[in-house]
Amino acid sequence: MRLGINLGYWGAGMDGDNLAVAQEADRLGYDVCWAAEAYGSDAPTVLTWVAAQTESIDVGSAIMQIPARQPTMTAMTAATLDSLSGGRFRLGLGVSGPQVSEGWYGVKFDKPLARTREYVEIVRKAMTRERVSYEGAHWTLPLPGGPGKPIKLTVHPQREHIPLYIAAIGPKNLEQTGEIADGALLIFPSAEHLEETAIQPLRAGREKAGKTMEGFDVSPTLPLAVGDDVIGLADMFRPYTALYVGGMGSRKQNFYNQLAQRMGYEKEAAEIQDKYLDGDKAGAAAAVPHQLIDQTALLGPVERIADRMQAYAAAGVTTLNLAPAGFTLEERLTALRAGTDALERSGLA
Repeated sequence: MRLGINLGYWGAGMDGDNLAVAQEADRLGYDVCWAAEAYGSDAPTVLTWVAAQTESIDVGSAIMQIPARQPTMTAMTAATLDSLSGGRFRLGLGVSGPQVSEGWYGVKFDKPLARTREYVEIVRKAMTRERVSYEGAHWTLPLPGGPGKPIKLTVHPQREHIPLYIAAIGPKNLEQTGEIADGALLIFPSAEHLEETAIQPLRAGREKAGKTMEGFDVSPTLPLAVGDDVIGLADMFRPYTALYVGGMGSRKQNFYNQLAQRMGYEKEAAEIQDKYLDGDKAGAAAAVPHQLIDQTALLGPVERIADRMQAYAAAGVTTLNLAPAGFTLEERLTALRAGTDALERSGLA
């Protein structure tokens, strides 16, 4: 099992330290450094900055949002980043959610599976550097009846095949991800529930495409906090878990809330959402069960984290992305180093 890091969103208050974290991960031999985007910083700019100041670590978008860009623009960005980084770019895509898609980008959040499939087909076609023509329900290239002609990408990516990941949570999205992508970006993964919540639908998608799980990258992100007080460490992530389970979406459509329910927290997920959407964020955080946090983060001393890494590897994880927590840069770097120590102790390095 490989290790990666996830820097999350730029503008979260740790920007000055993130480059140092990425450089230390590069020095320690971490496999990939991911950056996110929502409605603040964009991922490609951050990844370009990191790639220019590191040597061997891959850089990946987790995610570039599908409603934000035309698929050919995404192909241009991927090819450019791969070329500039010396073949170190990984393209992670996702549809975001209804609030961001419609509220920020003005793009209807409808038929996300069909839109993702078409998007991936166009991106892949463009990056082969053949002339792009496509007729789908959501995109048609070139536009009919106009002056446009099929055009091919002029930039040569460093590699013939840039790894393509999709952020997936729901069963249908996971199945399609297994079918059309090279890897899956997961959030709030529990080793105890990973088989039924992620691996089964991913495997079904791979089988649908006539493939096995061999070579497919199951790549979740987990917060990492090192210390002896597991309860206290878990409490650090209560607001984070409450935000996603309670506030990332509406009462009718919150993918993270639905995931918590599939993990057996139906009652708790409903309470967290009710409190959060009623404006009681502190109450929502207090309602998050300790076990839910402990199952979806790496907490405790190095020996305990090593045991948890073994559980994730046994469940099918191939790249474990860590989000090292800390109030200072040194605390984050210490957590990062503990991650490599734990991997070595687990025997998975």
